Amino acid sequence: MRVLVQRVSQAEVTVAGEVKGRIGEGLLLLVGVEEADGGDDIGWLVRKISQLRIFGDENGVMNRSLLESGGQALAVSQFTLHASVKKGNRPSYSRAARGEISQPLFDRFVAELAAALGKPVPTGVFGADMLVSLVNDGPVTIWLDSRNPE
Repeated sequence: MRVLVQRVSQAEVTVAGEVKGRIGEGLLLLVGVEEADGGDDIGWLVRKISQLRIFGDENGVMNRSLLESGGQALAVSQFTLHASVKKGNRPSYSRAARGEISQPLFDRFVAELAAALGKPVPTGVFGADMLVSLVNDGPVTIWLDSRNPE
């Protein structure tokens, strides 16, 4: 699984003119699932995301996690995170899992993250054409890949 983590002061996802998820301070999570992903990938990402120390402490130093800051998370499925541009100019999405595989894994990721945070994690609509708006705070943007944990 791949997750693009963006620290935000606010974010929302809209489908067909209707806001489906909205948060204040916290993390916008763009989540891509590939065929080989499973429970271990979800567990690693949930622990990493909930414990990443990327929020300011009383001295303005990035030393607090999402759990410690009390922030929110908004998760949006995004298969394009698995795009390959090795050949030509048209991205290939062959590594991205099909919906029947990726949707249950995305839903499980959201449920486990919500349990870890002790609060709901709003989402967009899986497979829909979504508009995502955000105010990136910092900017802080971090790439997480459970297949290449760095």
